[in-house]
Amino acid sequence: MKKGKLLSLLPLAAMLLVGCNGQNNGKFNIGICQLVAHPALDKATEGFIKAVEDGLGKDNVKFDKQEAAGDPAICSTIANSFVSKRVDLIMANATPAVQAAYNSTSSIPILGTSVTEYGVALNIKDFNGTVGGNVSGTSDLAPLDGQADMVAELFPDAKKVGLLFCSAEANSKYQIDKVEGFLQAKNLETKRITFSETNELQSVLTAGIQDLDVLYIPTDNKCADNVTIIDAVCRPAKLPVICGEEGICKGCGVATLSIDYFNLGVKTGQMAVEILKDKKDISKMAIAYDENPVKKFNKAIADELGITVPATYTEIQ
Repeated sequence: MKKGKLLSLLPLAAMLLVGCNGQNNGKFNIGICQLVAHPALDKATEGFIKAVEDGLGKDNVKFDKQEAAGDPAICSTIANSFVSKRVDLIMANATPAVQAAYNSTSSIPILGTSVTEYGVALNIKDFNGTVGGNVSGTSDLAPLDGQADMVAELFPDAKKVGLLFCSAEANSKYQIDKVEGFLQAKNLETKRITFSETNELQSVLTAGIQDLDVLYIPTDNKCADNVTIIDAVCRPAKLPVICGEEGICKGCGVATLSIDYFNLGVKTGQMAVEILKDKKDISKMAIAYDENPVKKFNKAIADELGITVPATYTEIQ
């Protein structure tokens, strides 16, 4: 390259660097890394964007939203790209996205959402509710004892409950460990059904459900991305499914005790406004929760399986 050509590029490089750290032409730059497109995560992102625009003004914020097609390695690539662009804040939607962002920077504020348990996700011993450093966010954990109660409430004659989850998701295993204990305390036998890749889900599930009365699925991203497969196996077998969140339940379940992911995203967005506008110290911000989970049911599947749902449940629309 000629020297004159190199010199001509210098002003452009300088322009690209100006404002990347802090504000660019008066606008905050926020990178959004979402693990995969499915209803729960989509709603969380929508709620986040709305709350940030409401708090900062639509004209004062620019979003760079990228999806990782369910691949944690792509989450890492996206997170690293946000660091190189020197965004003002990273919103990481789902556990692998938070893990990737956490490993990519110790200085840019990171807000997670749709993460069940941050201590498990980030390998923090004796987690006390506050991550510290440059990370905080919201959790999608609904009361797991309440979900176990739901199994007993809807299926009082059940004796054996299957527990389906992706073995690659640490937060799914955390939920299963807890729910299994609650179910066993009710004298229910449990059976774990695990898979690691989508291409093995159908065969593993088909073989695993033969002796079950009910199937339970936690807030598992891989399951959420494959509800069609789960429904195609369970519904013909007349096996009812209790789910950890509404999006999975809408695709293959009978009922759920679910948080509202849009509201969770709003809460995350409000935290972003506090950090960017009010200069709140993220290291002291505790993980926040949706404190109003709702019992919901899938009328179409409940009717097809002949299951009567109490009036205290709200129909999923």
